[in-house]
Amino acid sequence: MRLLSPQRLLFFLAMLLPSCMLLSMIIGPVNISLSVLWNSVFGGDYNSLDAMILTNIRIPRVLLGACVGATLACCGAVLQGLFRNPLADPTLIGVSAGASAGASFAIVLGASIVHGGAFWGMSIVAIAAFSGGVITALLVYRLASGPEGTSVATMLLAGIAISALAGAINSLLSFFSDDESLRRISLWQMGNLDAATWQHVWLMGSVFIALIVAFPRDARGLNAMLLGESEARHLGIEVEWMKRRLIIFTALGVGVSVAVVGMVAFVGLVVPHLVRLLIGPDHRYLIPASAMVGAVLLMLADTLARIIVAPAELPAGVITALLGAPFFVSLLIQQRRVI
Repeated sequence: MRLLSPQRLLFFLAMLLPSCMLLSMIIGPVNISLSVLWNSVFGGDYNSLDAMILTNIRIPRVLLGACVGATLACCGAVLQGLFRNPLADPTLIGVSAGASAGASFAIVLGASIVHGGAFWGMSIVAIAAFSGGVITALLVYRLASGPEGTSVATMLLAGIAISALAGAINSLLSFFSDDESLRRISLWQMGNLDAATWQHVWLMGSVFIALIVAFPRDARGLNAMLLGESEARHLGIEVEWMKRRLIIFTALGVGVSVAVVGMVAFVGLVVPHLVRLLIGPDHRYLIPASAMVGAVLLMLADTLARIIVAPAELPAGVITALLGAPFFVSLLIQQRRVI
């Protein structure tokens, strides 16, 4: 049962997304007027303090938040369809745990968290996080693959096991780290957009565009997977090739997201589930709608993180967890009452 038509929701989100972008750009520890925003973007005024805050800090941060939120949400929607489990999220394939272990390893070894580092503005820590996430996801996929194809159940179990191993490695590294390294590890695991640069925006934007072009092409296959793997094969879907392709794309999207901003909780879990309750499980609409809701959620969370304890800032991942966990529990309670 769906509460809204998919077309109406997509139209509403298409109107809401730019409004939230605009709101997030002008609200913060330093409030910026719409006239300054207009002159900075279209009038060529780049020398004033407000204009420099906009062009160098606020706009890259908002765009990066939108790209990361959209990427995590659409990856979550794809994995929930692939696993046929509405409570699945990108952490099930081990990307987040592997990225966390990789980042902790780099931090403990003394890698400096610098902005504008070795590759496309990514620091050594970010590169280590991306490498750890991708390696972990590939290991999970390899363990779940056999002569008869890839078992979704085995992939879930392998993901849990490898994530637990990566978590143990991360805890071990945290135990042996000094106070400064431990603080860096803790802040990175909370997820934050304060280090956003234009290089990060171009990198994350390129990944998101690739995913939003690739994922809808498998919407028909994901819809068929809702009936079961054997039924999808009878409908002409190349199930094994689709699994392999979607796992690789998801690992890429989540790996880059986690590498750039750290761990952002609940976006990949709550957003697709909420959108599915509103418009149903049709992935032709579920994937783009999830992407837009994820972008809105992370932008608003980052805006709240900037103003709640201003002039200090909270990590955006803390806000998404504080908003997402109670909201998700309320959805489950409401769904239980309906049943």
